[in-house]
Amino acid sequence: MGRSIHKLTKLAVERARRRGLYNDGGGLYLQVTKRGTRSWVLRFKRAGQSRYMGLGPLHVIDLKEARERAREARRLIDAGLDPIGRRRTQAARAAARQMIFDAATDDYIKAHSAGWRSEKHRSQWRNTLATYASPVFGSQLVSDVDTAVIVRMLQSLWTTKTETASRLRGRVEKVLDWCRVRGYREGENPARWKGCLSELLPAKGKVHQVKHHGALAYGEVPAFVQELRREASVAARALEFLILTSTRTGDLIGQGREDAPPMLWGHVNLNQRLWTIPRTKNSSEHRVPLSHAAVAVLEQMKPLRDASDIVFPGSKQNRPMSENAMLVTIKRMGRTEATPHGMRSCFKTWASECTSYPREIVEACLSHVISDELEAAYRRTDFFDKRRKLMAQWGSYVNTPQRDARSVIRLRK
Repeated sequence: MGRSIHKLTKLAVERARRRGLYNDGGGLYLQVTKRGTRSWVLRFKRAGQSRYMGLGPLHVIDLKEARERAREARRLIDAGLDPIGRRRTQAARAAARQMIFDAATDDYIKAHSAGWRSEKHRSQWRNTLATYASPVFGSQLVSDVDTAVIVRMLQSLWTTKTETASRLRGRVEKVLDWCRVRGYREGENPARWKGCLSELLPAKGKVHQVKHHGALAYGEVPAFVQELRREASVAARALEFLILTSTRTGDLIGQGREDAPPMLWGHVNLNQRLWTIPRTKNSSEHRVPLSHAAVAVLEQMKPLRDASDIVFPGSKQNRPMSENAMLVTIKRMGRTEATPHGMRSCFKTWASECTSYPREIVEACLSHVISDELEAAYRRTDFFDKRRKLMAQWGSYVNTPQRDARSVIRLRK
């Protein structure tokens, strides 16, 4: 009785030269073409259809290995799987793993940049990785990036430019996470901090003392504003307006996106004493109640209104003032301990210490995101009327030059 499998011998395989299929059993055949090319194929049925799966040429795959490959394929078939589809998937994964880190960075930025708030943010992402990551492992396959190369990238920066290094680590982590989801790599992320790099590098707070935006004591703000009013420039008026509204620099000069333009006269309703910011840093609209002092600043800017409609124009035509214009004004005044953003801290401290307004009203004035998801889901108001009263009190406080912070009367809501 003949064997059902392993019918061929090494000698028979060697002598097989005539065109045709030479059966080894179990669906395995040695195929000889008209041109004399010899290769292994596995014939099987799936969903009632006959299928042929190539197992490799004879000069590469000998009889023993062909039988092993056929056995593995039959095991998958018995388990209800398609060995041809499985092989294609494995080939695709192998090809995907040829992605190098620089190319992954480009693809990650293309995939996510539409959701980023400005061109500046996109440039920072690209430049940080190009400057620090690319020279170390930019040409390396993302599947081969490990903890050792991450540490090599970070080690010198971690003690000299700690904040930069921290942001760099986070960006590399995001790129590698994206690569894992896309199938370009497997396993743990070597740029992860907790449980990985935290064991190899000191915590950021222990290496470098975080430097916050410079800020005056709130009791100094009225005198600062009086001094600022002696500065005859657009930047000085913009800074005064920023202080009176407790908004961000980006709200005045724009977030670098078409849907987040600089402050325009079309955003202002002087009759209602209202400024509507179409898109803040938090990607949401924000209504700003204007105190009498804030409206007075805008009245001073009216003569400069032109076709661009920009409230605080810069030196270049149809462009808002630059990001550094207010900082230059502060430096010229000799008050280098202050920054535009730090003025928001002055307002928050004043509101907390000198008024009885609840925290959520103060946070709404600052256009801060609600960190608690449940609270954010249920809040359906921006407290506009209460914010108008609070900002009016702030405007009155700022407009009173001789006020002594130590003897401030607690204001009522």
